[in-house]
Amino acid sequence: MSVGDMSDRSITPSPAAPKDDERLRRVGRVSRLLNRPELGAVSGLALVFVFFAFAAGSSGMFSADGVMNWLTVSAQLGILAIGASLLMIAGEFDLSIGSMIGFAGMMIAIPAVFFGVPIWLCLIFAFAGALLVGFINGYIVIRTGLPSFIVSLAFLFILRGLTLALSILFSNRTIVGGLREKAAGDWLAPVFGGRIGLGFFQKLAEWKIIGAYPDGSPVVPGLPMVVVWWVVLALIGGWVLTRTRVGNWIFASGGDAKAARNVGVPVNGVKIGLFMVTAFCATVYAACQVMEFGSAAADRGLLKEFEAIIAAVIGGSLLTGGYGSVIGACFGALIFGVVQQGIFFAGWNSDWFRVFLGVMLLIAVVFNNYIRRKVTGER
Repeated sequence: MSVGDMSDRSITPSPAAPKDDERLRRVGRVSRLLNRPELGAVSGLALVFVFFAFAAGSSGMFSADGVMNWLTVSAQLGILAIGASLLMIAGEFDLSIGSMIGFAGMMIAIPAVFFGVPIWLCLIFAFAGALLVGFINGYIVIRTGLPSFIVSLAFLFILRGLTLALSILFSNRTIVGGLREKAAGDWLAPVFGGRIGLGFFQKLAEWKIIGAYPDGSPVVPGLPMVVVWWVVLALIGGWVLTRTRVGNWIFASGGDAKAARNVGVPVNGVKIGLFMVTAFCATVYAACQVMEFGSAAADRGLLKEFEAIIAAVIGGSLLTGGYGSVIGACFGALIFGVVQQGIFFAGWNSDWFRVFLGVMLLIAVVFNNYIRRKVTGER
């Protein structure tokens, strides 16, 4: 081998070792888990279950009918929390959710009872009216630049006042009844007031997995439609938020609306649409209540807007927007239901429930603020 050949080999550059991209940061599974919005709600729910397993475990709280009690309460709030959490992630609030419940109930009851309109048409009318109110709510926020807190607070009073005025005008009372007879045989009423799985629960009673009455009928005749609606809306909301482009738009709108607009995100349309979603969720809640009780009341939904927001915050949604989870909000609602019914089963004074709400809200806000600082790198 010649000296020239050796020199040629010596100057041939060897392939450089690949370097890690400095823009990428490896994140372990534990770190990813700790950064999940649902972490606080899941941890809180586990603690609540353990606590009431000792405090009220022998009271029937975890029997079939006991589980259905707190599951139904959780589902009612969970439907509202889904809409509230999506809107909060987009950086807005809707304080008119509770008033919308009463107003939507009257939109179903008054045409059916006093004008003989079929229930299915009354339900469609209520949803159309609620979506229109949600659109107006969001449009005013976008066009005026006013805080959604103020605009929706105004609608809180407007809708509550209209509900009271209409109920007094037509019935001279704050409750409009007689809907159970009107709903009999209606094709759409069971979608909100019926139950599913009747045969399955009957089999569970026959197999003695759940309790039964002396005539053999199960203590839990079926799964209420409010629970079904909760599960369906949670799955749809979670999928949209985490698996679609619209979900990215929601996060972007709440994180930095100006930057989102600069990259082509339709921020105005997203926010108006989410105000309509919250109105839709409130109407689902109202329809389920009207079909269950056979009446509409002007005071339905009182303070539910605050409970929905608290459930969303417990579930990981930031008050500043841009961060949160639909599934976390559902866990937050489940905590509400378990605690509310757990206090009842334990035989304690129900006033303690409000104390719990305040404590949970404070803990959730502090925890979420800590997570936000970690995510954004603030000190």
